[in-house]
Amino acid sequence: MDWNIRTVKTDDLTAVAAVEAACFPEAEAASEESLRARIQTFPECFFVAESEGRIIGFINGMATDSEVIQDVMFEDASLHNERGKYQSIFGLDVLPQYQRQGVAASLMNHLISDARKKDRKGLILTCKDRLLPYYSKFGYQNLGISDSVHGGAVWYDMILTF
Repeated sequence: MDWNIRTVKTDDLTAVAAVEAACFPEAEAASEESLRARIQTFPECFFVAESEGRIIGFINGMATDSEVIQDVMFEDASLHNERGKYQSIFGLDVLPQYQRQGVAASLMNHLISDARKKDRKGLILTCKDRLLPYYSKFGYQNLGISDSVHGGAVWYDMILTF
């Protein structure tokens, strides 16, 4: 299967929201309103994977000076700092039927490369314990249990520094 990665466009909202809904439980999924705000506020930090004209996955997050993600960041796109030291990752989503084919890794590597080009100090994310080994493969370090209570889940803070 072939796919390409490109910057999100405003008219991708419906497709992106559908991917988000397929990938996360309702309590954790970003709302369409939140995704719209992200697309409008920081499209340069929001990339989609597309195959045969269909969005099959995406990665997004704001730039920030914080070394950890705070829950308020998920809902308040205005906290984006285009000159932020770190690129956050709010979501790395791939439709279930396209998982385990390298799409997520391509999206992650694309965002890491983009953050380097923008002279960021690194990237930050939160994840569940089962994903700690996956993100470690990219060089992320586990900072321990996060203060995040997003969606009522237990999250771990991770950081990749350049």
